Amino acid sequence: MAVEIEHKFLLANDEWRNHIQKSVYYKQGYLSSQPTSSIRVRIADKQAWLNIKSAVIGTHRQEYEYEIPCADANEIIEALCAKPLVEKVRHFVSNDKHLWEIDEFEGDNKGLIVAEIELKAIGETFLKPAWLGAEVTHELRYYNNNLVKHPYSKWANK
Repeated sequence: MAVEIEHKFLLANDEWRNHIQKSVYYKQGYLSSQPTSSIRVRIADKQAWLNIKSAVIGTHRQEYEYEIPCADANEIIEALCAKPLVEKVRHFVSNDKHLWEIDEFEGDNKGLIVAEIELKAIGETFLKPAWLGAEVTHELRYYNNNLVKHPYSKWANK
């Protein structure tokens, strides 16, 4: 079984921008978002994936990912996925022994920036950089599949 162990955080300041190693544009759409799981198609540069995740809120959940042809992914996103799409630039930032993925959202979620760290084991410790803000791992509204249903631009209390 494939397991994703991840923590999500808001950002306290823009200091992280000084440490960006690379940035990649992502476009993703959701085929299904149920109480038990979500199924999405994601395109990053010239690669695409079909991704299935369990809908468990917290630091770890099941995740399966399969590479698919980019042309198929574009067709699926345009014809079959719920709108609005999730569009973002993912910035990769190393800190201590970990790689942080900082998602700067665009479109209907413009203004939202979330930092994620993926760990190798449950309970693994990590250094929290000074630019890191509040943890939002357990807050549903920050999950990408919820940003389709309730985009950041519509949040009353941001």
